[in-house]
Amino acid sequence: MLRIGIIGCGNIAGTLASTMLKMSDRITIEAVASRDKTKAEEFASRFGVKKAYGSYEELYQDNDVQLVYVATPHAFHASQMLDAIKYGKNILAEKAFCINAKEAEEVFKAAAAKKVFVGEAIWTRYMPSRKMINDIIASGRIGKVTTVTANLGYKIIHKPRIADPALGGGALMDVGVYPLNFVLMAREGDPIKSMSGLAVKSDEGVDLRNIISFTFESGAAATLFSDSECVSDRKGWIYGTEGSIEVENVNNPEEIKIYSADRPPVLQETIKIEHKINGYEYEIDAAAEAIEKGKLEPDAMPWSETLRVLRITDALRAVWGIKLGSELNG
Repeated sequence: MLRIGIIGCGNIAGTLASTMLKMSDRITIEAVASRDKTKAEEFASRFGVKKAYGSYEELYQDNDVQLVYVATPHAFHASQMLDAIKYGKNILAEKAFCINAKEAEEVFKAAAAKKVFVGEAIWTRYMPSRKMINDIIASGRIGKVTTVTANLGYKIIHKPRIADPALGGGALMDVGVYPLNFVLMAREGDPIKSMSGLAVKSDEGVDLRNIISFTFESGAAATLFSDSECVSDRKGWIYGTEGSIEVENVNNPEEIKIYSADRPPVLQETIKIEHKINGYEYEIDAAAEAIEKGKLEPDAMPWSETLRVLRITDALRAVWGIKLGSELNG
């Protein structure tokens, strides 16, 4: 039984708590913490959590907590994870893992020294749909992959965590990481050869929307976009010489369609995707399994991949002239 402590009491914390309650045969929520103790107490009452703390430090000091789920804005992740690691806590942190790769490197170095598990909770990396898609590609059914496209847009710019650079805002770091991870998973093992990107910035200095392009060593190419002011179709496409794959919702794959290479393409198969609970259970189970086996990182999202994603977003933001979180002080 893995005993989890949650820091932060926002929407994602509530979603994860609801998920954990349905995993009661193997997971228990031991404690919740907020800088506002009233919020922590309300959260604890709503989800039947044993303990509610008015500071994160109190939760880190709780010897009954084995894993800390970090559900706060990502501008604060690095400092919070480093504090938790000092107390020997295992960690599962919401995406984006940190503001930049430098912060993540510091966290991973501390975790390795303390020999504790740390993982990025970007749920699509842990879902069964990832293997389904990669198996179709590996089978040769769509031939050689030539192009990948992906997009994700939601009307969320009104939210402080999106609008405020100090909180790590912008489309790229919130919704943009999903199409980015979709493309990287679709081209797993295929090094990036070149990259370019464009962004439209708000008056506050975050990206409202962006367009990113890659070429890979295999000769494949990819293009993706994310937007904080509109709702997009959220589709991912993987095109090959003998057919194509359409994925409904790169943020939470709902179905996979396989098409022929005919003109027009013929739909050959539709695969519906269903979860045991809601899709978040896979990342929690992966963390529990890794901790049980004494691993420091999850197989589905190893530290090297978290760092690769952050180095890509670092490079893009450097070109766009966007600084976030701790970078604003430097």
